[in-house]
Amino acid sequence: MRRPRGEPGFRAPRPTEGATCAGPGESWSPSPNSMLRVLLSTQASTARLSGLLLLPSVQPCCLGPSKWGDPPPGGGPHAGPVQGLQRLLEQARSPGELLRWLGQNPTKVRAHHYPVALHRLGQLLRSQPQPPPVEQATLKDLSQLIIGNCPSFDIHTIHVCLHLAVLLGFPSDGPLVGALEQERRLRLPPKPPPPPHPVLGGQRLEAALSCPRFLRHPRQHLIHSLAEARPEELTPHVMVLLAQHLARHRLREPQLLEAIAHFLVVQEVQLSSKVVQKLVLPFGRLNYLPLEQQFMPCLERILAREAGVAPLATVNILMSLCQLQCLPSRALHFVFSPGFINHVSGTPHALIVRRYLSLLDTAVELELPGYRGPRLPRRQQVPIFPQPLITDRARHKYSHKDIVAEGLRQLLGEEKYRQDLTVPPGYCTDFLLCVSSAGAVLPVNTQDPFLPYPPRFCRQGQAASQPTTRDPAQRVVLMLRERWHFCRDGRVLLGSRALRERHLGLMGYQLLPLPFEELESQRGLPQLKSYLRQKLQALGLRWGPEGG
Repeated sequence: MRRPRGEPGFRAPRPTEGATCAGPGESWSPSPNSMLRVLLSTQASTARLSGLLLLPSVQPCCLGPSKWGDPPPGGGPHAGPVQGLQRLLEQARSPGELLRWLGQNPTKVRAHHYPVALHRLGQLLRSQPQPPPVEQATLKDLSQLIIGNCPSFDIHTIHVCLHLAVLLGFPSDGPLVGALEQERRLRLPPKPPPPPHPVLGGQRLEAALSCPRFLRHPRQHLIHSLAEARPEELTPHVMVLLAQHLARHRLREPQLLEAIAHFLVVQEVQLSSKVVQKLVLPFGRLNYLPLEQQFMPCLERILAREAGVAPLATVNILMSLCQLQCLPSRALHFVFSPGFINHVSGTPHALIVRRYLSLLDTAVELELPGYRGPRLPRRQQVPIFPQPLITDRARHKYSHKDIVAEGLRQLLGEEKYRQDLTVPPGYCTDFLLCVSSAGAVLPVNTQDPFLPYPPRFCRQGQAASQPTTRDPAQRVVLMLRERWHFCRDGRVLLGSRALRERHLGLMGYQLLPLPFEELESQRGLPQLKSYLRQKLQALGLRWGPEGG
């Protein structure tokens, strides 16, 4: 058969040479062979076209018609005309008839009708031994209809039309593929702009630490690798981000902590106490005293220089040093002075400062028997931690507290323990038992559950770890050591937890730790009860009829 004028013949591509449809975010790579020439050629056979036009059936329900106001099949007043047009398109006998149905029914045409029309065009061209030639005007008009309506397509309809257009051989640089590709790009989520130039050293570290995903998902190996950067080349802002990241994610990385300590010593003159409080934070939280010999002398000089300028920052620094048992006497003299206390009493953060000063006063009472300076007046003291810490409240559903409470209830009875009791000067205990001198567990309501504070010592100057009391009953505190009470390595208690246990022990409470590894290994309440029984009996405790 003679070719149409002006249309040169060419070899049709094999089935494996057909163009493929790219997914969202991928670039299109249409086949270099234009199938449009095949469609316009009267010599194209069914065998030649079958490899390119084995198109899946197009289901309008998959194209999201409801997004563009189309009612679901069988529903709504216009469901009949819309579905009727689809049937007409599916049953069209020629490309011209396809175009006629689309052009004569503009009010009934929906977005999903256009891929149906393209699909039917492919079927027509492969269903006959000698497909009829397709007028270029017909293809142009069909292209213009799709181009004019593609802004209303959803992303799936655009992908289907783009896939079919490429398979049908519409040129990749033509108006139809160009318009569909443009609409596809408009619906892609915006990409963050690339940095104007490569960032190195401190800038790279700052960019990584400022990334929200990095903050949510700590990368310990990345943090470790960044420790090789020299602190002198980094800015205070970057080092603060690093310190906050270590503290937030409980990463006890000695190499990084030592780098922060060295940075603080080197940059001492340029750093204000507001920056220093953030750099010192991970040391107290992670219970890590750096090896840097000038660390403490440097902090003492900064406190002496800045204490009157930033009261809250000063107290925050001392709180971190309190967790490390490194309180400088000169700074304590200043924060316990009447002038400092009167100054902070009128500030917005007066309550938090008084709470921190109360904890510092407790540390002085229990850990610094040789201190002879001023102390916090009794009327200014407030409970330190009057309720469970924020981390415990936030992770309550992951805690073992409820099942341990149930085990103690079944083992001892409700009257023989107290849960979440705050003891002076303000430490919240997990579970507290009162025990007689013979080891019998006593009903808590028959005893004063509190030991006296300040504790009474045998003689002046005796070690604070040996308090005495005239009450023969002992107080046993069961301390839950949950996984989040430790640094991420799971071996070192966080500074605040270690401080609480240390102070409770110094006040005379007998501590019974319950580590998370042991609690997690118990399978069910019966095993947990057996575990608690062994723990209590190891202390020589008795209960029930034989225990009194």
